[in-house]
Amino acid sequence: MRLKRKNTVPRNSPEEEPEELRATLAEHLDELRLRILRIVYMLVAAWVVGWYIQPPIYDYINELVMTSIKQAIPNVVINEAFTNATQAFMLKFKLSFMLGLILVFPFIVMQLWGFVAPGLKPNEKAPLKKLAPYTVILFFLGVGCCWLVLPSAFVWFASYISDFKGAILNQEPGTLVFFVLKMLLAFGLGFQLPIVIFFLGKLGILTPETLTAHWRHATVAVFTISAMITPSNDIFSMLMMAVPLSVLFVISVYAVKITNRKKTSPEV
Repeated sequence: MRLKRKNTVPRNSPEEEPEELRATLAEHLDELRLRILRIVYMLVAAWVVGWYIQPPIYDYINELVMTSIKQAIPNVVINEAFTNATQAFMLKFKLSFMLGLILVFPFIVMQLWGFVAPGLKPNEKAPLKKLAPYTVILFFLGVGCCWLVLPSAFVWFASYISDFKGAILNQEPGTLVFFVLKMLLAFGLGFQLPIVIFFLGKLGILTPETLTAHWRHATVAVFTISAMITPSNDIFSMLMMAVPLSVLFVISVYAVKITNRKKTSPEV
């Protein structure tokens, strides 16, 4: 009996890889490079826009902060001074970049969605396609929520200066304005949590029963994430984000329950 000669080419060798697979991988890498370049170009353009719109925005936010501080301690002396000649340029440089990043965030989400969508299965693409517009809505909802509570936060912070008689407030210009912009961006990103939970629930990775049974762990996770992404290390800022995120988490769990109930309900 004549034995067949075994194929000596390894199973995972390049010779046996389909040409279509290598071409598809190259196309994906090219698509990723193209979308990264688009994000960079848009970010640079938004950075330039931020450079020119920074002065009025800075004046408005700085006036808001100073008004809040003076509301807490009317007699406090506030001095803003640069300590070297390069700080003014670097402050404008950083502030304009932060403004550009906030402006271009919806475009970044669209580009990421455009890259990920073709590789998803139909059952994965459908819920994510519906949720994509809500990422922008939740981002600006987070920004708005942060904007509403920030004046009260500065009043609370500044009230402790009165505990030290004769103290004055000396700080570099833009320190608190930059803090405000970082808080706005952090809240916008933090408010994406419901999208993540709802998407994982739609895929069946996280069930409503699991989320309900482990709500204590989820609460700890929400507070931990809030502490990590808020730019300051104080409890007040963490609570500013953790409380609304906890509410959104509960809403997300009930939303997953309702959609799963509709999916499993028999058709008449």
